[in-house]
Amino acid sequence: MTATLFHSGTIWPGRGRRADALLVENGLVAAFDAEARERAAALDGSDEGPVERVDLAGGFLLPSFGDGHAHPLFGGLEQAGPAVRGCASVEAIVAEVRRYADAHPELPWILGASYDGSLAPEGLFDARWLDEAVPDRPIVLRAWDYHTVWVNSAALRAAGITAATPEPELGEIPRREDGEPLGTLREWGAVDLVLAVAPVRSEAERLTALDAVGDYYLPRGVTWVQDAWVEPGDVDTYLAAAAADRLPLRINLAQYADPRRFAAQLDGFVRDRARVEAAAHPHLTANTVKFFADGVVENETGALLEPYCSGLHDHGMRVWPGAALRDAVVAADAAGFQIHVHAIGDAAVRQALDAIEAAIERNGVRDRRPVIAHVQLIDPADLPRFAQLGVIACAQPLWAQLDALMTVLTVPRLGEARSDRQYPLRTLLGSGATVSFGSDWPVSSGDPRDGLAIAMSRTTTDGEPAGGWTPHEIVAPEDALDAYTRAVSVQAFADRAEAAWGELVPGASADLVVGGGGARAPPPPPPPPHPGTRT
Repeated sequence: MTATLFHSGTIWPGRGRRADALLVENGLVAAFDAEARERAAALDGSDEGPVERVDLAGGFLLPSFGDGHAHPLFGGLEQAGPAVRGCASVEAIVAEVRRYADAHPELPWILGASYDGSLAPEGLFDARWLDEAVPDRPIVLRAWDYHTVWVNSAALRAAGITAATPEPELGEIPRREDGEPLGTLREWGAVDLVLAVAPVRSEAERLTALDAVGDYYLPRGVTWVQDAWVEPGDVDTYLAAAAADRLPLRINLAQYADPRRFAAQLDGFVRDRARVEAAAHPHLTANTVKFFADGVVENETGALLEPYCSGLHDHGMRVWPGAALRDAVVAADAAGFQIHVHAIGDAAVRQALDAIEAAIERNGVRDRRPVIAHVQLIDPADLPRFAQLGVIACAQPLWAQLDALMTVLTVPRLGEARSDRQYPLRTLLGSGATVSFGSDWPVSSGDPRDGLAIAMSRTTTDGEPAGGWTPHEIVAPEDALDAYTRAVSVQAFADRAEAAWGELVPGASADLVVGGGGARAPPPPPPPPHPGTRT
């Protein structure tokens, strides 16, 4: 028997509850308040004692956080390349790439992530800038949005991308006036042209990246993460990590559904889910399929019901044309997978809701908990459908602020009226919908404290604007905490586990976060980066 009594602080077991003492036995929540103290005293006097006592010294204890939408393997791999994320200018990126290439002459390609796409006008980066650093080896850098890459001329040559290359399906190749590719590739169809010929990270590098994921998340109090973009090779990496017991936190895999080849994918998804289940590691599941319904507003590829104000891409991009998304969602749902849809624009949100509604009608009622992630813009007519259909809205609260990304790129494309309807978090909660929070890390900070601060203020880190942007959508503190804890556990089907997590109830796993006071608390992380665009 191991037992710990937490006392002398504020204990928040979940929304609407408070306690001043918590007893944990063998990793599970056992009792609160007077019952906790009495049981601790009894254990001290028995063969099962003594009980460890932790004085919270006025601090705050709550359930651990979950991250309802992130890309942990991407985040961990950012350390395996040039350190471009912190670079504040194109010149700084080029200098860092040159430094890294000089330090690694043995590498045939230079792969890195993730640069700030706002450092060049319209996010268009020139291959010639990277040629100044490394002219003789291909360079591929991912942007913060992970929908875009910047490459040098050697990478364009290796991929065979020329003036004669047609515009790819589901992608864009920005060009010079003479038709030659500029060096920026947008969305999957274009990005895949170069990634298909680039070397794959070694398994050793990928396993080290997963170690880094634990180093990042656990000090920030996060113990469950939804990996929202998993390719077949990623499943192999996660299984290797599970076999080596190198999964420091719970991760659920959402296998990526590609509209160009979905018909051939579903059987593989089922096989990989079975492989994960056979591994029987308590920190790994593969219960979900991820769909992209659209792109992002910043690239004008988010799908809108009304046209963009700038009009470059008119209504944006629907990744799945016609009834294709509906049919794919119905098929994945029939195979028993949870549905997880990236939907940024209001047209994409409606398409996702329609697809989920069709799955319910065709496959029958069951506890399926479908997820629509991002929900940046929702038509008012569709807001009640989340609660009606049992759809979880997984939002990224850090994005609900008037930062440079919003004011420079988003608002001009949507216009003021539409912009003020973005991220309707409080409205969704008021409609009865379940709202979970996620980060989209490494696109933006994976620290829940950063997201909580924005959810509860709708201001930038500088406190602008006074009173908050669209203040009627500010989320109350308990609702914000609930969205990062219990609601994520609902999304994760945590109640099916032997010891649930996400709120502190007797029998739940004692995944705890302690902050403030004199108790043992994680050190504060560095300030979050400027959020990028969305994956």
